[in-house]
Amino acid sequence: MRKAFLELHIAVLLAGFTGVLGRLITMNEGMLVWYRMLITAVTLWIVMLLTKKIRRIGWKEAVKISGIGFLAALHWIFFFASIKYANVSVGLVCLSAVGFFSAILEPLINRVKINLIELLFGLLSVFGIYLIFHFDTQYKLGITLGIISSFFAALFPILLKLSMNKTNMQTVLTWEMTGGFIALSFIMPVYLNFFPVESLLPSMNDFLWLLVLSWLCSVVAFQFSLNALKKLSVFTVSLSYNLEPLYGIIMAFVIFKENKEMNEGFFLGLTVVCFTLILHMFMLKKKSARKNNLEANP
Repeated sequence: MRKAFLELHIAVLLAGFTGVLGRLITMNEGMLVWYRMLITAVTLWIVMLLTKKIRRIGWKEAVKISGIGFLAALHWIFFFASIKYANVSVGLVCLSAVGFFSAILEPLINRVKINLIELLFGLLSVFGIYLIFHFDTQYKLGITLGIISSFFAALFPILLKLSMNKTNMQTVLTWEMTGGFIALSFIMPVYLNFFPVESLLPSMNDFLWLLVLSWLCSVVAFQFSLNALKKLSVFTVSLSYNLEPLYGIIMAFVIFKENKEMNEGFFLGLTVVCFTLILHMFMLKKKSARKNNLEANP
């Protein structure tokens, strides 16, 4: 159990490190995501075929998962764009808007009643982002891009969850990365027409960071999460991933000294977001404990 918790928090820490890598890699956000998905997809196919964990799926399901992969690619593009037009801390704080979009999108897609408590927590997080936006307009574009990123970050896991009921997670993730890469490849000529680059090839420094992003923050983090799921509940894993933005912001403060770039508005907004996160985690734990008691004492 202790090993499972360790692997889980390493996975969360690696996920938080993606924001730092977004600033370290000098390529624009489109090329960054294209290379990330290429390296991740090729690596997953090799690993999954060698370990015989990939399963055959129908072409309709493959196309569906590929489409979801494209939504994941859009999330990453807007996320890394948010970091490049603002900074790591702002981009990660904007991820807290995922709760707001999830509280609306999941009931609409699954045709269930909206959870007003989850919607309230989502609105509190959006209020925290508004405080940053209101007090520091220099990050206006970065915050806007971050909120768009949060929308896609809320949408693609909801759709992905439906596919996971039909096959194993390894197959779903492999096709998600593959489909996202192929779909992104089709639109890259148009993208590069609007956002031209000097070179299509990454520098040696960028390439090394791309390997870290693809292998550690994607493939290894995914494997650690799967290992943790074998010992821990889905609830525990999902709850722990709420710490991803906080881990990333702390790393940005330590590595880039971004805390010195921020004014009072950012820290006020961050306090609201952190308070909302802690309160939400507390209520989820309380709800989970009550559910377990009911199951133990029917």
